Amino acid sequence: MGSWQVWLNLALNTLAMASLLAMLTIGLTLIFGIMRIMNFAHGALYMFGAYAGISAAHFFENFWVGLVAAPLVAGLIGSVFELSLLRRLYKRDPSSFLLITFGWALALSELTRLIWGSNTRDVQLPEFLTGVLWVADEPFPMYRAFLIVFGAVALLSLAFIILRSRLGLLIRAISQNAEMTHALGVDVGVIRSLTFAVGCGFAGLGGYLAVPLITGYIGMGSAAIIDSFVIVMIGGMGSFIGSAVGSLLVAGTQTFGNFYFPDFALVITYILMICVLLFRPGGLFGEQE
Repeated sequence: MGSWQVWLNLALNTLAMASLLAMLTIGLTLIFGIMRIMNFAHGALYMFGAYAGISAAHFFENFWVGLVAAPLVAGLIGSVFELSLLRRLYKRDPSSFLLITFGWALALSELTRLIWGSNTRDVQLPEFLTGVLWVADEPFPMYRAFLIVFGAVALLSLAFIILRSRLGLLIRAISQNAEMTHALGVDVGVIRSLTFAVGCGFAGLGGYLAVPLITGYIGMGSAAIIDSFVIVMIGGMGSFIGSAVGSLLVAGTQTFGNFYFPDFALVITYILMICVLLFRPGGLFGEQE
């Protein structure tokens, strides 16, 4: 394999990993950007959605059923949590959100263990996703190619909704001035609930799609939430574009780092974050408030 073929393979793996990271981080960014809530339970939802999707896929013996079930279950749990608890705290100190979402993360992780146990779980891929593509005379896993396409379509669709649709206009208006938007007759509570559910749904979706690569296990959300916070710090709090770019940068440092410097890949990621924050304390695309 020539050097350019190695780089091409690493670049494609970077895109596949970035798709997974972006689906997790976009949900976190969406919730923070609209509601100003840093959801510490996002990693637990990532894990819970993955396990729910695995169970649905096994029950119906269909991978695609799990792909639908994972975000729906995670979004439903998120909307119930927002309606029952978070809604009571909107006028209180922001630190209240940190405490309650952290507690929710612990409770959700334990609930996952109680329902599914501590054993690892996997999901059976459709036959056509188990093969390989030949790129520059080198094999590339079909599932990773699927992740690249699926991630791009999902994120572009969300970007279109936020930037071009009436719902997106309302979401952006609430993020700028919720009180004025409410005064114009918009039901801010409904938009917030929908936003929170969609953000949680993306976490569950990312978790389920990650299972064929890493296998589902109790605690998988802990590693994911660390990566997502690093990405948010690099891209900027509440920035949709920042989350996408941050995901690509973190995926690139980890993919290339694991190939060339396997013992220092994680260190390189943190060095990247530190360098960005030194020159851009608000992140690459964040706005300092």
